[in-house]
Amino acid sequence: MSDSPCQVKTAYCLPWTATALAVLLASCGAEVETAAPEARPVRTITVEKRETGVPVTLTGRIEAEDEVTLGFRIAGRVLENNLKRGDRIEAGQLVARLESQNERNALRAAKANLAAAQGQLTQARNHFERQDTLLEQGWTTRANHDQAKQALQTAKSQVDAAEAQLKTAHDLVSFTELKADAPGVLTAIGPGAGEVVQAGQMIVRVARKDGRDAVFDVSAQLIRSAPSDPQITVSLADDPAVTARGRVREVAPQANPVTRTFEVKVGLADPPAAMRLGATVNGRVEIESGPVIEVPATALTKSNQQPAVWIVDPAAGTVSLRNVDVLRFDPTRVVVSGGLDTGEVVVTAGVQALHPGQKVRLLGSER
Repeated sequence: MSDSPCQVKTAYCLPWTATALAVLLASCGAEVETAAPEARPVRTITVEKRETGVPVTLTGRIEAEDEVTLGFRIAGRVLENNLKRGDRIEAGQLVARLESQNERNALRAAKANLAAAQGQLTQARNHFERQDTLLEQGWTTRANHDQAKQALQTAKSQVDAAEAQLKTAHDLVSFTELKADAPGVLTAIGPGAGEVVQAGQMIVRVARKDGRDAVFDVSAQLIRSAPSDPQITVSLADDPAVTARGRVREVAPQANPVTRTFEVKVGLADPPAAMRLGATVNGRVEIESGPVIEVPATALTKSNQQPAVWIVDPAAGTVSLRNVDVLRFDPTRVVVSGGLDTGEVVVTAGVQALHPGQKVRLLGSER
């Protein structure tokens, strides 16, 4: 059976089609192989060592420069304690009061004892004066005269004792009223009305001056490495724009037995009104250190689960990945303790799109 025209045409067309396709693919491959790779633009920095301080930030609180605790000098039941935290008080203002019925009864008893002692003194003085006159006239004996004199001295001593008891009773009555010894602001309130308190127990805490301290808990190592008189910048934790400067005013002589840190008080110069008592603040100080190598945080990447940076070979125009040792870092800067030398060029932007040996084009470098 003879082939149809269509079958003959297909048989002749297939070899020509395959040949044309092979030629086309070969020409495309030649173009891919001969095309030069495009250099990727990157930004770089030239490594150099710099003298820099180590920034240390601590979190603390605002306290009054002079703060005292007020309490009753005697025990009793609180009758009145109506002030609130934050209230401003003046010198001599009544802060709290105890029930004073027992003390007033003791005062009345002391007054009565004094009156009785004064009466006995008057009687003893009159008797002595009579005995003194009779002795001069020879109508009494020396023994009676001496006895009257002794009775007079005893009566005087009893009056002195009664007067002292009366003064003590007056003091006890006055101790039932707690008054401020200086103007200030109440920072804490103790037991309220109806509670029984002991002598010396805290009733209120008063910030007696307008001075402010920023108080921090500092480790012993940081205290040893800090400068002798550092200037500390203090800012509100919730509003870093509110700042004040100060210097260390007091360092606790003994560490906290729980945290093993030392309480450091920083006296603030002209603190803003927004730094209220009890506010949380951050304190920043720079600790001196030797020359270090710093690179921008954007230069840091990872290789073999370790920090690394891309190093540029200026002669070949290519990059290579190198692991580095990071001493410390913050959101903007990284301090490198090993892996870099002065004068080397490090990529600071575009690090995520690079691969070893890749050609790069420097957009600009910074020092």
